Amino acid sequence: MHENRTSYPKRKAQMYQQLQELPKKYKVLALIKMYKVRSTQILPLRKILKGDVEIVSIKDKVVKKALEKIDVPGIKDIIEELTGQCMFMFTNMSPFKLNVILAKNKIMMVARGGDIASIDIVVPAKNTGIAPGPMLTEFKNAGIPTKIDQGTIWIAKDTTPVLKGEVINEKLAVILGKLDIKPIEAGISLYVALEDGLKYTEEEMIIDVEKIRAEFSQAHQEAVSLSVEAAYVTPENISQILSKAAQSARSVSIESGFMTDETKEQVLQKADAQARAVAGKAKDYTPA
Repeated sequence: MHENRTSYPKRKAQMYQQLQELPKKYKVLALIKMYKVRSTQILPLRKILKGDVEIVSIKDKVVKKALEKIDVPGIKDIIEELTGQCMFMFTNMSPFKLNVILAKNKIMMVARGGDIASIDIVVPAKNTGIAPGPMLTEFKNAGIPTKIDQGTIWIAKDTTPVLKGEVINEKLAVILGKLDIKPIEAGISLYVALEDGLKYTEEEMIIDVEKIRAEFSQAHQEAVSLSVEAAYVTPENISQILSKAAQSARSVSIESGFMTDETKEQVLQKADAQARAVAGKAKDYTPA
C-alpha cells in the first residue's frame, strides 16, 4: 500500500540521512543488540562517551535501506546482523578500547522477576517506611523477619534472601525495588563491529585487561633478560649489561691472576690459598 509513497515521516528521513553520512565520517561502526538492555543504561553512556562516540538507536527498515545505498567496505556484513532492536555506535576509537570502556561503566540496577542476582543480596535491618498491610506477608514469604513499630514495617535484622547467581522471583523483586536495593549489575557490550572494512565478532572484542597487562609484563621481562644475555644494548638494559660485563671481567681477572686495583686483593687471596694447598701436600709427601 506504500509502493507509491513519495514522502516519509521526518524522524525516518533524518535517520536515513544520518545513516548515509556517519559510516563515511567514522572509522568504526559498532552494533549493539538491545536485548535486555534498559533505557536507564543508555543515558549515562551518552554522557561518558560524548564527543568520542555518536549513538544512534535504530528500529526501522529504513536503516537497511540507508546502509544498502552507501559504499563502505564490509557494510553488507553489518546489514546481515540487523535483527531485533539494535543500536549503532560510530567512532574513531578502536572497537577493543570502546568495549573496555563499556565494560568499566556497568551500573547496578533494580531487579525484575527472573533476573539473576549479581551479588549476595543483603536486606539491612531498618525502618522501611512502609505501612503495615499486605506487604507484611510478602516480607514473610521472602524470609525477611519484620516487626511493626511506630506505624511502619521494620526489618528486624540483616537478612540475605538470595545469594549471588540465584534467581530473584517477582515478589522479592518488588520488595527490593521498594527498599531501593539494586542487585543487578548491568552492562553493555558490542555485538559486532566494523573497522576499515574488517568485521569483529562479540567474542573477538572481549579483552581481559588484567590478563593482557600481566602477559605484557612477562613478555617485557623475558625480552630484557634475552637482550642482556645477548649483550644487545638498549636504554632499558644498559646498566644491567655493564654490570654483567664488569662482573665477568673481574672473574676473568681473578682466574687468570691479572691484578687490577679492583681485583688485586682477591688475586692475592687466591694465590695464597693455592700456595698453602701446595705446601700442605708437600709436607705430607713421602718419597717412594
